[in-house]
Amino acid sequence: MSNLNMNPVKSKTTKEIVYDEIKNAIFNGNIKGDEVITETILAQSLNTSRTPVREAVGDLLKDGLLVSVPRKGLKVREITPSEKDQIIFLRISIETEGLKRIIPVIKPSHIQYLNDLIEMQKEAMEKNDRIEFIELDQKFHRKILFFAEQHLLGDILLNLYNLTRLIGHQALAKKGRMEEVIVEHSQIVEALQIMDELQATKLMEQHLLQTKESIEIVEGN
Repeated sequence: MSNLNMNPVKSKTTKEIVYDEIKNAIFNGNIKGDEVITETILAQSLNTSRTPVREAVGDLLKDGLLVSVPRKGLKVREITPSEKDQIIFLRISIETEGLKRIIPVIKPSHIQYLNDLIEMQKEAMEKNDRIEFIELDQKFHRKILFFAEQHLLGDILLNLYNLTRLIGHQALAKKGRMEEVIVEHSQIVEALQIMDELQATKLMEQHLLQTKESIEIVEGN
C-alpha cells in the first residue's frame, strides 16, 4: 500500500471539548458579559470533572477571552471602546493594504473561493448559526491576505482573532447585520474581479466601519 503522507485523525480530548463548549458559550452570548462564573459552575453545567475545566479555563485566559475576578471567579473579557477603535483601525490598515497587494496577482480561482465562502455564509445565515457565520467571515478576510501573500499581515490579523470574533458577535446582534455583511462581502469581491483597487479598498473600509457602527447601535439599545 502506498504512503499517502496523510495525518491520522485525532479524537478530541475532554479538555479540548470543554474548551470549545465554553468558547462557543462566550461567543453566542450564553455567558453574559457581566456574569461571574466559577470552575465549579462550569463543571456542573458541562457534567464533567473540574480538571479538564481548569485546563480549558487556563487556555481561555491565555487567549484573552476570560479574565480572573479576584476572590469571585471568572468573567468574559470586556473590550473597551478604545480597544474597539484600535482593532478597527488596525484592521482597516491591514486589510486595505492586503487588497492593494492582491490586485496584481488576483486569479479566477481566488474569486471563486471568496464567492464560495459567501455562499456558505448565506447557508449559515439561513440556519441562524452565528458561530459558523463568524468563522466564515474571519476566513474571508484572512484569505484575501493569504492570496496576496501578505503572510506577516495575516499573522497580525490572526493574533486579533479572538478579539475580532468577540466584537463580530456583538455586531451580529444588530437585526439584519448578517444580510448586510453578505452584501458588503459580495461588493468587495466584485471590485476585486474588475481589479478596481480604489473601489475595493473603499468598500473594505466602509465594511469595517459598519461593523463598528453596528456594535454602537446594539450597545445603545
